[in-house]
This record gives sequence, structure tokens and C-alpha cells, in this order.
Amino acid sequence: MHVLVSGAGIAGSALAHLMLARGHRVTVVEVAPRPRPGGQAVDVRGPALDVMDRMGLGDRLRAARTDMRGMSVVATDGTELMRSTTTTLTGGPLDSPDVEILRDDLAAMLADVAAGAEWCFGDRVAEIGPDHVRLAGGRVLEPDVVVGADGLHSGVGRLAGIVDASCLRPLGSHLAVYTMPNVFGLDRWQVFCRCPAAMIGLYTARDNREVRVNLGFEGAADYDHRDLPTQKALLADVFADHGWWVPRMLEGLADAEDFYLAPMTQVVAPRWSVGRTVLLGDAAWCTTPLSGQGTTLALVGAHLLAHELDTRPVAAAFAAYEDRMRPVAEADQRLAIDNAARVADMMDDPGQAAAGEAWSATSAATTLVLP
Repeated sequence: MHVLVSGAGIAGSALAHLMLARGHRVTVVEVAPRPRPGGQAVDVRGPALDVMDRMGLGDRLRAARTDMRGMSVVATDGTELMRSTTTTLTGGPLDSPDVEILRDDLAAMLADVAAGAEWCFGDRVAEIGPDHVRLAGGRVLEPDVVVGADGLHSGVGRLAGIVDASCLRPLGSHLAVYTMPNVFGLDRWQVFCRCPAAMIGLYTARDNREVRVNLGFEGAADYDHRDLPTQKALLADVFADHGWWVPRMLEGLADAEDFYLAPMTQVVAPRWSVGRTVLLGDAAWCTTPLSGQGTTLALVGAHLLAHELDTRPVAAAFAAYEDRMRPVAEADQRLAIDNAARVADMMDDPGQAAAGEAWSATSAATTLVLP
């Protein structure tokens, strides 16, 4: 079987490896000119840990964990309101078996084990015909299966008629993440600032040499997800009057090559496949980072899709995969909305809430038993 995967993120790279390991041919098409750098810290939880172990990446995953010592919440004048050395806002309890890891570290691991695929960077799927796929660069392929693992704005999903603008559910907020030097003196630590209608924080990375900045804000904002200069200008304008470390954080925008800004928007699609095309990961069910489960769902979904494609005819495989994953994805979309309220409560009264309570609800993904 020849599988074409659009998107070289977590879901796409994991599926590429899993299909290669089962003896299939894989082509990965990625619009970016190279593997995407940066990204926030992500969590590998529950059955996704089993997926990583089965891929032979469990030890490497655990060795690369962020290894935070704890977190604090401060007021806009820098006054510390809460401190914890047992949990963090991004990863939850520090003694959990779950693994928090930088997104680009995880993506690199998955790309390494999927090296046997054909990788086509700087290109995209431009046409999906009844028996062929045409890339924007002009190349024509004839894959047996086309997988859209190309995120919230899935081009494959739109070309195949699986999703459109009506499938997007905005949650009314936006999140920017980027890397800058650790000029704040943090040591394996994350700190968040209590602000009305804004989420401001950062945490260390790369042996404290870097920090990953997180700037979230509420309200409407119209921007092209491909226009980075305009996005940076928008972010600078939104946070221009904020205190604390925000001015220094905004200074890091100019040199932030891994900057991204995205709306907290879920994908609610009536179906995930048509013909020989299927969606995977955020392209099918984006739960937003508010769920804390996006990476776990991507890995588990890739495993289930690979298993079904290897054991059933294509149409039956797609149906079985969606039957297993849809209830889990929908439950974790609801979890994202609940988590947003928990985080808001914690930031409103940090002295009375432990950070781990923000993510205390159990993900539906933990109930999955992997084949």
C-alpha cells in the first residue's frame, strides 16, 4: 500500500513510521521548507506512552522530558501569589508517569524513525482526483490512501470536501508561542502572570538557555495564519500596555523564528473520511491546547489508523478508526472547555488553588485499550 501523508507534525510523522514498520510505502508532504522548529511543551499521557514504547522511543522520550522543578503565579507588579514544587500548569503533577516534552524534540524523534519515508518539504497537496494526487510543485502521485494530518486549516480536508469553515468552533481566545533567550534567570521553572483577559507566562527549555513564551488573549482578532509579520504586530499591540516582564518578552518577537499565533478553535467535522482520503489529528478533531491531550490523541489516533489500515480494506479501516476515536476526541473537546474554566479560576484566586487542579479531569483517551 502507498500512503501519502500531508503534514509532518506529530500525527503525520507517527503514522509514517507506523505504516513503514508494517511494510508499506509512505510519502510525507509538508508545506514548510524544513521541519518546523519550536512549539510549546506538550504532554504524552496514558496509552500514548504505550504507543511510544511500541515504537521503541519510550526511553528516548523519557530522557528528553522537560524536567521542571515547579511553577509560580505572580501579580502584574511581580509579587508572587502562588508557588508549587509538586505540579506545573502545563504538565500537571511532577510525580506523574506522564511525560512533558518540547514539541520539536518529539517531532524530531518521530521523524528519525520515519526516515525511510519519502519526505517532500516545501510542497503541498493541490488536487485530489479519483485516482491521483497532484502536488503544487507539479508532481502527480497515485497513492492508495491520502491522509490529511495538516492541522486546523487542513488543505486536504477542504480539497476532499470533508471539512469547511462551518466545521470550526472558535472558543474566543488566541495563543502565541515563541522561543527567546532566558534573560529572566529562570532555572527549570515556569511562571505565569495573573492578568484580566490574558494568559502570560513562560518556562525554561534547553538546559535553561531558552524560554518558551506563552501569550494568550481573549476576544476577536482577524489575521491570516500565514502572515507572521502582521501577527507579531498584532501581538505587540495587544500586550503593549502590560507590565511585569511583558516588555522584555515582546522584545524577543523580532528574532523569534519559531513564532506562531493561533486561535483556540476546535474542529467539529461530521465525518473524517471520504473515498480514500482520511483526516488525522487536529485536522479531524482539534481539541485545542486547552485540553492538554492533543499530542496524546495524535499518537493514539496514528496507532489506531495504522492498525486498521494494515488489517482491513480501506473503507472498513476508516470506519473502524473513526468509531474508536470519535467518542474520545469529542469528550476531550468538552474537557478543553472545562479546563479553560479551571485555569481561569486558578488565575483569579491562585492562593486557593493548586495548579494541578486546572487539569484534574481525566481524559477519555485514558480509557482506550490499544490493539
